[in-house]
Amino acid sequence: MKSIILGLTAIGLASAVSAQTKWDLPSGYGANTFQTKNLEQFAADVKAATGGKLEITVHSGASLFKQPEIKRAIQTGLAPAGEFIISGLANENPLFGADSIPFLATSYADAKRLYDATKPVQAKVLASQGIKMLFSVPWPGQSLYSVKPINSADDFKGTKMRAYNPATTKIAQMLGAAPVTIQLPELSQALATGAANNFLTSSASGADGKLYEQVKYFYPVNAWLPRNVTAVSQKAFDALDKPTQDAVLKAAAEAEVRGWAASEKVDSDSIAILKANGVTIAPPSDSVKAALQKIGETMTNEWLASAGPDGKAIIDAYRKK
Repeated sequence: MKSIILGLTAIGLASAVSAQTKWDLPSGYGANTFQTKNLEQFAADVKAATGGKLEITVHSGASLFKQPEIKRAIQTGLAPAGEFIISGLANENPLFGADSIPFLATSYADAKRLYDATKPVQAKVLASQGIKMLFSVPWPGQSLYSVKPINSADDFKGTKMRAYNPATTKIAQMLGAAPVTIQLPELSQALATGAANNFLTSSASGADGKLYEQVKYFYPVNAWLPRNVTAVSQKAFDALDKPTQDAVLKAAAEAEVRGWAASEKVDSDSIAILKANGVTIAPPSDSVKAALQKIGETMTNEWLASAGPDGKAIIDAYRKK
């Protein structure tokens, strides 16, 4: 009798083990970023809500897949889930670049409205590729740093503006500055040698990279707030039972709300660090705002021309709200 009981217990334990699902969730960002910490909390919430039935392991710092490879890994089944920056896919489909149209949404409130308008369209495109969007969280906005004060749009003329993608190159050119391609780790040295005079990056990059040692003027223009998306293979999601699916969706909704709040706090904390280190924090002048607005209108129209009817629907929905 004892051996029968032990046998049944062993069968029960084996069933419990086989019922457990494990997901790897690769991210291209470091373990200490607020985005990765949010992913870790999401994974912990899912594990707690499912009693360990679904265990998600976050692989940060591009340790499993490099950032540009993560979406493809989900799509092909190499990873059941993952996190990627959605605008990094704009070359694949212009609709993925909606959140990075310069000077369209220049605050967290506007970025949230743009996300609400964009989400159904982007989710539909991802769904057609077998990917289910779970949640999306922005980085702090791309703002303006300068070695010298920028009092009017004319002050950009003849300066060297750091560029790191086609959009920042075009912005520099439209402002009358000379775009210079410099990667973020090399920026401090470039500023020290006069190879760059001004640039767009987030408050967090400035604080973390100690760029305040070289630049003393910061203008929170929030050119765009690029978003990360956390997604799962539809096949992997469908393989879960209904209670586990519900737990994942609930944890995802909480992660989105928590992530947006964390991003806003990182932004304000980083600006405080810049200020504490002698950086002048000032709103852009009317002249600069007008110039940036004009650039935004031009680049929005260019994006609309490439994004088609779905792109128009996004912008129309955003502007109605």
